[in-house]
Amino acid sequence: MAKAVCVNGHKRPAGAAEEAGGRQAARKRRKADGGRGPEEKSSHLSAALFGEDCEISHDQLYELLKYAALGKCHNATQPSWCRIYHQRHLAGVVVIVLHEMSQLHFYKFYLQFKHLRKVFQHRFTLTPSANFLASLYGEGANLKPQNTAQGLTSTSSQCIPKSSDLQCDPIIRKYGEKKQGLTSYTLTLEEQKKNDYPIKGSPGCKGYIYTECDQQRTDSSPLFGLDCEMCLTAKGNEVTRVSLVDAQGQCLLNELVKPESTVVNYRTRFSGITKKMLLPVKTRLSDIQTRLKKILPHDAVLVGHSLNADLQALEMIHPSVIDTSLLFARNEGRRFKLKFLAKAVLGKEIQCEQKLGHDPAEDARAALELAQFFIEQGPAKVAELNLEMLLTTEKLAEVSQKKAVLQPQGCRVQKQLNEPPHLSKPCFLDCLQVTGQKPLLLGRQEMDSSGLCQSNLSTSNKQILQRALEDVPLSTFSIIQFSLGPEYIASHLLAGLYEKVRSKLTDMLTIYAGPFEESFCLKSVKKEFGRCGPIQSLTVVTETYQPYVCIQYEVLEAAQLAVESLNGAEVAGSCIKVQRPITAAMLDCDVWIKELELDVENEGVIYVAGLKESLTETDLQEEFSQLKDLETLFLPKDLQSGKHRNCCFLKFQKSQSALDALEVINGWTVKGSKLRSRNALASGHLWRWIWQVNHSNGKQGGNILYEKMEQLSDSEQDLRKKVKKLDHHIKKLYRSLQNNTLCIVLFPGVNSMHGSQSGLGLMGIKDDGGRSAC
Repeated sequence: MAKAVCVNGHKRPAGAAEEAGGRQAARKRRKADGGRGPEEKSSHLSAALFGEDCEISHDQLYELLKYAALGKCHNATQPSWCRIYHQRHLAGVVVIVLHEMSQLHFYKFYLQFKHLRKVFQHRFTLTPSANFLASLYGEGANLKPQNTAQGLTSTSSQCIPKSSDLQCDPIIRKYGEKKQGLTSYTLTLEEQKKNDYPIKGSPGCKGYIYTECDQQRTDSSPLFGLDCEMCLTAKGNEVTRVSLVDAQGQCLLNELVKPESTVVNYRTRFSGITKKMLLPVKTRLSDIQTRLKKILPHDAVLVGHSLNADLQALEMIHPSVIDTSLLFARNEGRRFKLKFLAKAVLGKEIQCEQKLGHDPAEDARAALELAQFFIEQGPAKVAELNLEMLLTTEKLAEVSQKKAVLQPQGCRVQKQLNEPPHLSKPCFLDCLQVTGQKPLLLGRQEMDSSGLCQSNLSTSNKQILQRALEDVPLSTFSIIQFSLGPEYIASHLLAGLYEKVRSKLTDMLTIYAGPFEESFCLKSVKKEFGRCGPIQSLTVVTETYQPYVCIQYEVLEAAQLAVESLNGAEVAGSCIKVQRPITAAMLDCDVWIKELELDVENEGVIYVAGLKESLTETDLQEEFSQLKDLETLFLPKDLQSGKHRNCCFLKFQKSQSALDALEVINGWTVKGSKLRSRNALASGHLWRWIWQVNHSNGKQGGNILYEKMEQLSDSEQDLRKKVKKLDHHIKKLYRSLQNNTLCIVLFPGVNSMHGSQSGLGLMGIKDDGGRSAC
């Protein structure tokens, strides 16, 4: 099968290098007005969807959605067939699914889909699936697990990130890769203010006790772990237990504290404190403050997990702290829990459910050891632990357990009897949930039963649109499903639509030429018209007074080129007229041709015919390499014989360069063959689909092709209105999206007992002009 080849040193898309830099703030959602600051980078999409390289599987689509939604930070990799540049700057991902619709619908109602064909430059053929949404989520595929450090397991085959990926890790972006002393990890005054630490002289800290640890800190200053447990009182959160450990893990202080106010809630589940425990306690907060001041040396560095809450409860101010919830940095201000870090980094189980509440001495010691590990190993080693992926794996395991519990026991037993044991591929909707994002699903039918999504059922496309306009801006990942309704997707209607489309394409590929003399040379006619493109069939029409020739081409461009260049020309000794068949379906043929030329997919693409069969791809690359801004060459081949046809498509980086090339190529002679060219009409996925339809001979659908055709004619006008309205809904939704939003429109295709129809995908990243950014 032919592949699109690269010329003039341009390689798309896999060879391009993605920039890894960028600020964390760009990951946040933009303001509702879609504004973008001049310093922010724009995401854009690159895809080599040209010619025969445009058929995409559901696994490949899953790759794209997973990377767009999760990015490298969660160990998702760039898709194999396209590339997203500056993924971290994406404002969101919106997938619009047109239920039970296929590529057939798009081209049957091509003129009605005015918005779709003018906005989305990247298109691909989608293999149909019996369970489209399940394959979209990525469920059901096998994945081998492997063990990782610290006893946690990961479903990724790339648990240790590559050195290039480390640059994207928030820990590396914050601290760099080199080891540093402890003073490099203490919070600055600005960081303390930002994270609500009590600050000396601050209005909100009147009456707070200062530890008076003012001595200059060095990398040899002593570390102390601190943790407190609080109960809710009439005053608010008050300390009821305090623990302090030294650098060797020895407990220096582990005291219960009598709160000043009446306890409202002991929070025993977390604090471990009960009413009975506090009854004999005489120690007050002031006593603890005094003891802490005496214990801590003047250059002490306090370590804790979210230590600001402990110091606020202690009503104490300390100038030098290391906060492990901030030290092990994550994206978007999120923080790892101490329990997870202790297990993943130290291999220790803390805060076990068997215990009554947390042990503050245990938590203080864990935080201290985490800080010591970070300082001793350095940021690069910590980043290599791939904590984000470990957390995702741990939570996915929890989700799987919950699903197993919810499943009826009989179903579980039956499933175990009927299916071999295997581990299913994690659905990226699960991954989104465990990273704090809840996907939005809107449609007429239930699309997800796991409870992972905000799934909302609506009764009409209009209601779905209204909900989408309200809810999509609030979600980072949305799947919106529109439908024509069951009355328009019956099998006999689809078969009728297919036959109508096949018939119209056949007419558009066909031209009639003549009249000729009785003794004309058919070989000369075939040679002349063959210079316009590959001919599928040629027959002589004898029903007329003088003979005519009926020629059916394999590509739309060839038929159009024959009409434009040979109408009125002298061929085989006769001045002939060249025209297409005159039928009711062909009355809007000129409109179709014009709209196909203006289609955004054909921007910068030209068609070249008249190539000799002896020419190779290498010959053509050398011949056309002098053309300015030439990006890709596609040499179509017969899908059965594998032989290349006598035409090719050239894609240019700029539309003007394509226009300039047209002037140069027309009349060009290559190895004795004169070339003809024009603007492309069907250079992408449409080329392959036309070939398949053109060679189907009307067999699709069996005996039901002509059944109830009268009913189809009656409903076709209503269907045309429905499609036009659907295109308007998508246009309205698309315009409401923020800039830098990846939008994918999917016609899933049909795979049923009556036959299958390929699906179609359109995609792009919205830019400032409302168009999709390439």
